[in-house]
Amino acid sequence: MASTFVLCLILFDSFFYLSLAAQNDASFSAAFPLTSTPLSSSSSSSKHASSKTSFVASLAASKNDNINNNKVVQQQSSYNYKSSFKYSMALIVSLPIGTPPQSQQMVLDTGSQLSWIQCHDKKNGAPVTPRRLSPPPTTSFDPSLSSTFSVLPCTHPMCKPRIPDFTLPTSCDQRKLCHYSYFYADGTLAEGNLVREKFTFSNSQSTPPLVLGCATESAEDKGILGMNQGRLSFASQSKLQKFSYCVPARQGNAAASGGFYLGQNPSSNTFQYIPLLTFPESQRMPNFDPLAYTIGLVGIRIGAKKLAIPESVFKPDAGGSGQTMIDSGTQYTFLVEEAYNKVREEVVRLAGPKLKKDYVYGGALDMCFDGNPTAIGELIGEMGLQFEKGVEIVIPKERILDDVGGGVHCLGMGRSESLGVASNIVGNFHQQNMWVEFDLANKRVGFGKADCSKSV
Repeated sequence: MASTFVLCLILFDSFFYLSLAAQNDASFSAAFPLTSTPLSSSSSSSKHASSKTSFVASLAASKNDNINNNKVVQQQSSYNYKSSFKYSMALIVSLPIGTPPQSQQMVLDTGSQLSWIQCHDKKNGAPVTPRRLSPPPTTSFDPSLSSTFSVLPCTHPMCKPRIPDFTLPTSCDQRKLCHYSYFYADGTLAEGNLVREKFTFSNSQSTPPLVLGCATESAEDKGILGMNQGRLSFASQSKLQKFSYCVPARQGNAAASGGFYLGQNPSSNTFQYIPLLTFPESQRMPNFDPLAYTIGLVGIRIGAKKLAIPESVFKPDAGGSGQTMIDSGTQYTFLVEEAYNKVREEVVRLAGPKLKKDYVYGGALDMCFDGNPTAIGELIGEMGLQFEKGVEIVIPKERILDDVGGGVHCLGMGRSESLGVASNIVGNFHQQNMWVEFDLANKRVGFGKADCSKSV
C-alpha cells in the first residue's frame, strides 16, 4: 500500500451472480458488480496513509530475512472471478468472507503480502481482542457468525516473527493467541490476531482456509487484499494462476466503471507480455523487495523525444536500488533521482513558464501548474513508459496532468525519495484505460489497451 497516493475500487454486493465454468480443472467463474465512489476528505486522507506504506514496512523488515520467491505458485487453482469497479482514489474490492459469507471491503494492493480485514464480535459487543481504541467500522467482520473462522494459537508454526516470507512481528497475547502488529511507514498501526478463514464465492465454491489478519485496532475502515508474490499473499495462498484489473480514465468526480478478474481474462489474447525479472540473492539486500512484481522498464519518452536516461537506472544495482515495480496500491509513478531529474528537465523546457513556483503537492509532486490543463498538456505532449519486448504504456497529453484540487494540476510523477524508497514504482495513474494482468503461472505481466469503462 502507498504512503501517499492510492487508487480505490469499491465492490458493492447489492446483487451478484455466479456461473460455474466447465473447464478441465473444474474451475468456477463469478461476476459481481463493483462500484467506486470518490472518497470523503477524511477517508481520502487515511487511505493516502495506508497503501505503499505496507511495501515500505515489509521492505524494511525483509532486509534481514532469507526470502525465497521462486515458489510463488504451486498447485494452481484456475479461479475465474470477475468484478466491475469505478475509479476513484483507492482500489477497494468487496469480497465474500466466511461461512455464510460477509462482504468485506479491502484495498487491492499488489505491493503487500498480508491480507487483513476489520473484525468485531458484534454479537457479544466486544472485539476479538480486549483492546480497541476506536469504534469498529459498521461493516466489520463478525467472527461469531462464521462457522469456518479460527484463530491461530501462539503454538502455531506461523506465529513466528522471522519465518521465511513472513515479515510481520508476532507475539502471544494474554489469551495465548497469535497477535500481530503492522506498522506502516507513516506510523499508522494495524494490529489484531492472525486467523484462518475462507473466501466463499458460493455454496459450492470457496478457497481453503487462508491465513489473514483480523484487525481490531487500525486507523483504516477497510482491510487490505495483499497480492504480491509472498507465500502468504492472497494470490499465493489461493494458488491463483493469474489476476487482472482495468482502471478507467478519471473523469473528475464522475463515476466510471472498470473491471477486475481472478483467473482467466477473456481479453488476454490481445495482451502484450513482458517477463517478471528475477535476481540472485546478492542483489536483494538492502534495498530490494523480492516479493514485488519487478519488470523491465527501459526508457521514458516525452513527445517524440526519448529522454537520455541510462537503462541501468531502471534496474537494481548490487544493493537493490533502482528496482522497477508495477503496483496497484500506489496512485502516481515514482522515479529514482536520475530518472526523475531528466523528466523534470524536459517538462521545464517545454512548459517551464507555466510551472507553479515553490509548490509541492502532498510532499511528492513538484511539477504542478495553474491555468488551463488542456493548453499545458499541449505544450508537454504525450508520455511513453517503454518496457522490454517493445511494450509501451502511452499517457495521452489529455491525461498527463492530474487535477489535485484548487485549480492546480500536477504531472503524475514524483521522486521515489519522497516515499523513502530507492525504487521506481509504476503507479495506477499510468495504468488507466488498459488491462494489467499478473500471470503468475508463466511469471509475466501483460498489458492490453482497453476502454475500461466498457470492460464489464
